[in-house]
Amino acid sequence: MVEESKKQRFRRLAKSRGDRLLKEINLLGNLANKKNYEYDQPDVDALFSAIEAELWETKSKFDPGVKSERRVEFDG
Repeated sequence: MVEESKKQRFRRLAKSRGDRLLKEINLLGNLANKKNYEYDQPDVDALFSAIEAELWETKSKFDPGVKSERRVEFDG
């Protein structure tokens, strides 16, 4: 049995996790259906602000950087 290299392990996990993330993003888009959900622009802004911040922070892990905690927060 051939041992998996670090690069092979990275690619295998990146594909699996990336595919899962893309599926979840697609499902998130279903929330845009106003027939089933009620939201306003501040809700959308809060959601995407948190997503964009976490994406930036995760991307920065591949380069030296500082991570801070960010979460989705809704007013009221």
